[in-house]
Amino acid sequence: MAEGHEDHQIPIWFFIGLTLLVYGVVIFLYGLASWNSEEKMKMAMSHLHADVWWGAGMAALGAFYTAKFRPSKEPPPGSQV
Repeated sequence: MAEGHEDHQIPIWFFIGLTLLVYGVVIFLYGLASWNSEEKMKMAMSHLHADVWWGAGMAALGAFYTAKFRPSKEPPPGSQV
């Protein structure tokens, strides 16, 4: 490597967390928007509102991964700078 060049990689789990967070928020908002939809009431077990629960779960997991694996400005421990 060249002198003064930092090898700083962003973990893949950060991007997976962002993806889960975005999809979770979209699914959650869709579930809230269609909470009392007449078309949805025709589906089996629609009273459970799975899209709201899955959206909230995905968003929570995505927020956890995004916060835990967020890239930092400090070099990782043990690296030579």
